[in-house]
Amino acid sequence: MNAKQTIESGKAILGIEFGSTRIKSVLIDEENKPIAQGTHEWENQLVDGLWTYSIDAIWNGLQDCYADLRSNVQQKYGIEIEKLAAIGFSAMMHGYMAFNERQEILVPFRTWRNTNTGKAAAELSELFNYNIPLRWSISHLYECILEGNDHVKDIKYLTTLAGYVHWQVTGQFVLGVGDASGMIPVDPATKTYDAEMVKKFDNLIAPKGYVWKLLDILPKSLNAGDNAGFLTPEGAKKLDPSGHLKPGIPVCPPEGDAGTGMVATNAVKQRTGNVSAGTSSFSMIVLEKPLTKPYEVIDMVTTPDGSLVAMVHCNNCTSDINAWVKIFREFQEWMGIPVVDMNQLYTQLFNVALQGDPDCGGILSYNYISGEPVTGLADGRPLFVRSANDKFTLANFMRAHLYGAISVLKFGNDILLKEEKVQVDRITGHGGYFSTPGVGQRMLAAALNSPISVMETAGEGGAWGIALLASYLVRNTDKLSLADYLDQVVFAGNAGVEISPTPEEVAGFNAYLENYKAGLPIEQAAVQSKK
Repeated sequence: MNAKQTIESGKAILGIEFGSTRIKSVLIDEENKPIAQGTHEWENQLVDGLWTYSIDAIWNGLQDCYADLRSNVQQKYGIEIEKLAAIGFSAMMHGYMAFNERQEILVPFRTWRNTNTGKAAAELSELFNYNIPLRWSISHLYECILEGNDHVKDIKYLTTLAGYVHWQVTGQFVLGVGDASGMIPVDPATKTYDAEMVKKFDNLIAPKGYVWKLLDILPKSLNAGDNAGFLTPEGAKKLDPSGHLKPGIPVCPPEGDAGTGMVATNAVKQRTGNVSAGTSSFSMIVLEKPLTKPYEVIDMVTTPDGSLVAMVHCNNCTSDINAWVKIFREFQEWMGIPVVDMNQLYTQLFNVALQGDPDCGGILSYNYISGEPVTGLADGRPLFVRSANDKFTLANFMRAHLYGAISVLKFGNDILLKEEKVQVDRITGHGGYFSTPGVGQRMLAAALNSPISVMETAGEGGAWGIALLASYLVRNTDKLSLADYLDQVVFAGNAGVEISPTPEEVAGFNAYLENYKAGLPIEQAAVQSKK
C-alpha cells in the first residue's frame, strides 16, 4: 500500500508525545515509517514558584497538534483521517497530577522541572535505601504531605501527564511500566510497583489518617503490548473535535519520554543505551545486573517491557542554545535579511562549532534555565563565562554551548562507565541536539569517549517511539519480545551512522570539563545573588 491507501484503509498508526516545548504527532505506515506529522508549540509557566502547564493548555495543545496532523494529511494526500489501527500517548515523565473522585485536578500540574521536593526526596531515599529523585511523583506527593497541604486527603487518582491523557480518552487508569517507574520504584521481577517500598511508604504516612493507601491512588502498571483500552466516543471528540475520527481504536499503554526514546533508538536490550537531548537531556543504559549501590545522580527506571535501566537525567540541555540562536535571528533580521528557515540557521551555527578549538578556547557555558540537581543547584541562571585571554570566536562560542548542554550528563555516566564498569555495546543519540548531522553526535562522542550512533529518524523522537509501541500492540503477530520486534521488524539491522571521537577531541572535552567544574561556584553565586 502507498501512504494514502494506508490512511484510507485505517491501517495507519498514530503516536503523540507531549514534550516540554512541543507536542508532536506522527502517523506511521505498515512498515513503521513516518508518513505525516503535526506539531503544537507550548511553554510551561512559572506559577507561585512552580513550573506547570494548565489543563486547558494540555487539551488545546493536543487538539491543535492533531488538527495540524489532519492538515498535513489533507495537503499531502487529499484525504481525512477517519480510522486508525492504533494510537499511543507519551509525555514528559514524573511530576504530580492529583485528582479527586470527580476527576478534578486538586493543584496545578507540577512538572519534572520543579526542584522543591528536596526534603521529601532525601527522606524517601533513606527510607527505601534507593535513590529517589526530586522530580518523581512519590517525592512530590510526600513533599505535599510534609508541607501539610490540605488537598492530599482528597486524592483519589495520582498519575503522570501521559497517564492523564490516556485515562481521559480511554477511561482506563493505567500506565506503561517505564512511566510507572518514575512514580515510585518498580520491581523488575514483578514489573509493577515495588511491594516493600509501597508498604514502607504506607507505614510512614499512616499517622496522617488518610483514607487511601498508595496502591489505591496509583495507575495500574502495564507492559508494552498489554491491552490498555480503546478510544471512547468522548475521547475521540477530545482528540478530534471535528468529529472525523471514529472511536474504538486500540490504545497502547501510555509511556514516558524516556521509554519512547529507548524504543525510537532500538535501545531496550541489555548492553544498549541511548541519549535523548532536547529541552532536558538524559541517558539510559539497560543493565545486565543492578548497580552495587545507590547513587544520588543515577535514577533506576525500566524499559517499556520492564528491564532495569540506569538513567542520568539533566534538567537542562538545549533551551539556552535556542535562546542564543534567536538572538542571531534577530541580528539577521535587523540587517534586513529575513530568516525563512530556522532549521537552516541552526545547521549553519552548529556546523561552525566544528571549527572551534577542542577545549573551546577556554570559554564556558552554563545552560541552567532551571535548577540542576546533578550539580546541586536548586535554581538556574544561564551564564556565559570567559576571561580576557580566552579565544573568543564564533566557532568557540557555539562549541562551548554544545559542550555545556551535555557536560552535566557526563558526571553521571562517568560513574556508570568508570566506577560501576557497566558494559555497553551501542549508544544511540536522538532529539533536537542531533538534528544537524555529525555535530552533536561528535560532541557527545568526545564527552563520553565512546562511539555514538545516530539514525536517520533521530529528529522524529518520542512521538515516533510511542507510535512504534502502538504498532507492537497490534502488529506483533509472531509474539516477539519488544527487543526482537524492534530488531527484526522495525529496524531490520539498521544501526545508524556511528562516529568515534579522536584523542584530541576527548582531551579537549576533558579540559573543558575541568574548567566547567572549577567555574561552578560562579553559577552558585549567581543563583544566590539574583532572587
